[in-house]
Amino acid sequence: MAVTDTKVPYAMTETRSTLPKTQYAVQLVGPSELKLNRAKTVPQPRAHEILAKIEAVGLCFSDLKLLKQFDAHARKSEVIGGLGRDVLSEIQSYVPGKTPAVPGHEAVIRIIAVGRKVTRHKVGERCLVQTDYRELPTASSNAAFGYNFEGALQQYVILDERVVIDSTGQRFLIPVSEQGSASAVALIEPWACVEDSYVNPERRTIKAGGGLLVVTAAGHTAQGVAESYSDEGEPADVTTLRDANSDELAALPDEGFDDIVYFGADKQVIEILNDKLAPRGIMNVVLGGQKISEPVNVGIGRVHYGMTRWVGTAGSDASVSYKTIPATGEIRPGEKIVVIGAGGPMGQMHVIRDVCSGVKNIEVVGTDFDDQRLRVIEQKAAPLAAANGAKLRIVNTQKTPLAERFSYFALMAPVPALVAQAVKDASEGALINIFAGIPAPTKQQIDLDAYIARRCFMFGTSGSVIEDMKIVLRKVESGRLDTNCSIDAISGMAGAADGIAAVENRTLAGKIIVYPDLPEVGLIRLEELGEHYPTVAAKLRDGQWCLEAEQELLEVAASK
Repeated sequence: MAVTDTKVPYAMTETRSTLPKTQYAVQLVGPSELKLNRAKTVPQPRAHEILAKIEAVGLCFSDLKLLKQFDAHARKSEVIGGLGRDVLSEIQSYVPGKTPAVPGHEAVIRIIAVGRKVTRHKVGERCLVQTDYRELPTASSNAAFGYNFEGALQQYVILDERVVIDSTGQRFLIPVSEQGSASAVALIEPWACVEDSYVNPERRTIKAGGGLLVVTAAGHTAQGVAESYSDEGEPADVTTLRDANSDELAALPDEGFDDIVYFGADKQVIEILNDKLAPRGIMNVVLGGQKISEPVNVGIGRVHYGMTRWVGTAGSDASVSYKTIPATGEIRPGEKIVVIGAGGPMGQMHVIRDVCSGVKNIEVVGTDFDDQRLRVIEQKAAPLAAANGAKLRIVNTQKTPLAERFSYFALMAPVPALVAQAVKDASEGALINIFAGIPAPTKQQIDLDAYIARRCFMFGTSGSVIEDMKIVLRKVESGRLDTNCSIDAISGMAGAADGIAAVENRTLAGKIIVYPDLPEVGLIRLEELGEHYPTVAAKLRDGQWCLEAEQELLEVAASK
């Protein structure tokens, strides 16, 4: 019911007397400084704002990266586009830089109040949260719920309608049915991030309307540049340099070019040009029959967070490099895939997604160093692989090193050396999916000669888009996918910090779900659930979390 009282300019489901003044919240106040605030103010929504109650939130390795990096994280910095400073200053949940933040981005919420200027969201709606605000850029990435906007590790959260509607009119708060468990809906977000890494479309031409830099070394000729232009139009600005020295190249604006085409093979030049590549830019190294002959420091952190791309050709025609770019990062028939870090929560999702893809004649090799985690993923994935005609091998590479080549790499650990090793182990045309978020400034020495000769393509995505969420939501609501298969533990707010520590220490193979409505419940493994809540444990389905177990937990734990 709409409230017209000017003192309470919003509609809500809870009266001022039933809505608490304070709430439990996990707050990040500095690098590695996490605290449980038992008295964080529950704000009233302003004109454009939405107040939502958190039903459930999953913990993610990305929460740990934010914890460690805090204001140095690419998504914690100021928004530099999409919304003006005047608008941002009005938003109560905007927390860039050193401002304390509430992490947590894998969430399902219930809208309980809306401001008087909110038009697209209704009180009572249950929503899946799409967290990745790609139209709100930061210096090195983009804004996101749970980073520079407060997230879901609290009982109530403010969202602003000007943030959660994109330029096409799509909602970032996606309505969901009342039927599924909160846990299953919350885990659509990480599954959608996995989906996005495979289906995100790649640019395969020089950007129409973008900035192009062409650098030609002595003895080389620029070929195939115009042939690489997009059908949508030519670049808006073209800068051409020939026989430029290091000082001239260094003077170019950092992150100033959407495409850089370098005709040459000089390591130092490539490393200088690396810093001139804009977010989502493409670096095209045209060797012209020469070799670099030594490893090159490549900004691999920006492949994930900045979505930069590297291509090249051993020949002299720049258009050849662009033509090798795949349409997406999807797996192909006959693929030999290695998922490095398969025993972790996201690794499990990649393995399950791949073996259930329906792509013909694929082999998936899941690797990890932890036998227990590997046993868990084998138990989950082996029956699915058999049912879908996919080959599956699970390998502890500390005990059994792999000495073979792969056509697809999915890297779950943010370890730069893994990217360099993937290039060494790559077969012709290999795709290297840098799924783990290596910090944006990170560079790694890569054998670019081998990378180019084998026509490798490394790529990364950060977060997901609305359509990815809807794809996974359809799978969940139709019964084709049970995201609860990922869960290894549950918690209330009191156990959230322990849950993040478990993610850091790799003591759990699967996901952890936090229920903010249970403020004093600690972290509980599913295998230990009977010791704490025997009636909840009795509701598990073949040992896995499910709607019935969730309903029982919320009833019995809340009554204590």
